Amino acid sequence: MTILYFYQYFSTPKGSWGTRVYEFGKEWVDQGHRVTVITSVYSKSDIKSTRFIDTQYFDGIEVKIINVRIDNKLSFIKRIFGFLIYSLVASYFALTIKCDRVIASSGPITVALPGLIAKIFRRRKLIFEVRDLWPQGAIELGLLKSFIVKKIAYWIEYVTYVKSDLIVVLSPGMINNINERYHFGFKCISIPNTVDILLFSNIDTSNFTMRDYSYAIYTGNIGDVNNSLWLLNAARELKLRSITNIKILMIGDGQLKDSIKSSIENEKIDTLILMDLMPKNELIPLIQHALVSLVPLKGTPILDTSSPNKFFESLGAGIFVIQNTNGWMREFLKENEVGSTIDPNDHKALVNELIRLNSLSIQDKLAIKNKCIEVAKQFDKKILSAKMINSISKL
Repeated sequence: MTILYFYQYFSTPKGSWGTRVYEFGKEWVDQGHRVTVITSVYSKSDIKSTRFIDTQYFDGIEVKIINVRIDNKLSFIKRIFGFLIYSLVASYFALTIKCDRVIASSGPITVALPGLIAKIFRRRKLIFEVRDLWPQGAIELGLLKSFIVKKIAYWIEYVTYVKSDLIVVLSPGMINNINERYHFGFKCISIPNTVDILLFSNIDTSNFTMRDYSYAIYTGNIGDVNNSLWLLNAARELKLRSITNIKILMIGDGQLKDSIKSSIENEKIDTLILMDLMPKNELIPLIQHALVSLVPLKGTPILDTSSPNKFFESLGAGIFVIQNTNGWMREFLKENEVGSTIDPNDHKALVNELIRLNSLSIQDKLAIKNKCIEVAKQFDKKILSAKMINSISKL
């Protein structure tokens, strides 16, 4: 089977971004399928090009690069412009590349356009992968404000759902959201993000510098949507309480990084350590040795449906998770006892939980680690990539 995959954020483990498409594509290629990914250049990925259109290969995956840069630090208007340029150029590939199945992975919702073109004009089976609920998420977060733009975005979403032969979402909450807004009985399946269990649970200490303190780790975008100021305020609380044996390690980049860095320097906050983006293979030891993994998001209903990659990778590394949404992650952590949920506005409660976890015995910490790894096995990349390719094959 030949698969054409439209996804703007392609990255390998050498980058600092999620590798779902790479992992799935690699598994499918190993099974004898042909996979072509159409991507742009995301600031957190390792994909680079000096030409506007380029073709590169990664472990058997053919990757066609449209050299349009996507960066969270860009203004929203510039990002929208980049999304549109990608979709227009990608539409050419939708009309010309031979394929049996087409996957369009959103957000943004504009990535659906080349998928729809392949469906309507070439009659290919269309799989719409919903990573983020665009445009509803952008509207709820105040990013999309124009009435006309909202109407157009919702129309594209509606048409894509109707034309799709299969909708793949990353969390059960997304299925509920779609069914509540549209009552057409769309064919939806939930395939969450994955983790390479062997990679994340195999602890390598060769390049790890031991520390005389415990740390809670956050990796990813440093911005308002990710509630980064919650972590800054927690670090302030740790300093206020004169707690020196617990720190917060924040690794990433984003809109609020510079202001948080200034706060650390001006207030002499030694309980928050800010680090730059790093390749995933360098990041893994830091996750494995953390006291806890932090998965914070802004307190808004649309983010309750989120399925962050770091959530699964943290469990795969045997690390207890603290998050602050009221959706499926909250229920999952409570049911499996591998994490806790804290109010997104209560940084003092976060500090109290860090203190509690740090006070546990070595035996209790080891028991938590083993349980997290065991629970994470259901999200192993081989299991979920097989589920998706089997579902696609039956269309």
